[in-house]
Amino acid sequence: MRILFLGDIVGRVGREAVISRMPALRRELALDCVVVNGENASHGFGLSPAIGRDLLDAGVDVITLGNHSWDRRDLIGHIGSEPRIIRPANYPPGTPGQGSVVVELVDGRKVLVANVMGRQFMDAMDDPFRAMTDILSRHRLGVTVHAAIVDVHAEATSEKWAMGHYLDGRVSLVIGTHTHTPTADHRILSGGTAFQTDAGMCGDYDSVIGMGKDAAIARFVRKMPGDRLQPAEGEASIAGMMVETDDATGLARRMAPLRQGGHLAPTMPDF
Repeated sequence: MRILFLGDIVGRVGREAVISRMPALRRELALDCVVVNGENASHGFGLSPAIGRDLLDAGVDVITLGNHSWDRRDLIGHIGSEPRIIRPANYPPGTPGQGSVVVELVDGRKVLVANVMGRQFMDAMDDPFRAMTDILSRHRLGVTVHAAIVDVHAEATSEKWAMGHYLDGRVSLVIGTHTHTPTADHRILSGGTAFQTDAGMCGDYDSVIGMGKDAAIARFVRKMPGDRLQPAEGEASIAGMMVETDDATGLARRMAPLRQGGHLAPTMPDF
């Protein structure tokens, strides 16, 4: 199976880049499944139901979220009716929506997608490791699902690495989001799980993690509240990771980063 995961979509230019390029990416890379993190897609903060529909209609299979899940309050009443939009599984019990979903592809293969949020330097949350243990007690890689993808939305690289090793051999891909900066540490771990600390973002990299430079710099220089942060509006890069899995085991066979457009050096998977 050929899977593409794209990092946090930031603002209009990020989502337009993803939506416009999705049909060609699916065709050129022969993708079976596409997952994106959409928690910053609506003006940099949250995901509106309308933008969620646009991404799904463009060819995205699942949208994950994070600490900005509820910045758009209209999503609260919508997320329960759209299982392809998932929020971190370790939100407290009773939170709307689900933390994982199994999607069935057109050929009948099944993909588990799960989303958890870290606790280091983040909001107080339930245990993400326990949340993943619970999810995987109901799904077995290579038996009930053909592939399993985990978005770890976290600040600390150590916490993401710990989750990668914790899930090694039990899922196809553990990939970090939230820092909006693609890391160069992607590799297939000893148990066969593909891992990357952070997928990066889909947005304008001539910015401060996707936001306009002046307002962001002023907050650091003055240490005072200033103008509301707004997404940068220059040419967007899309950034993520492609993984090919073995259908028999669900484990990763090979992986490669994808970067297109904007200010980053381009790279495309060549398998």
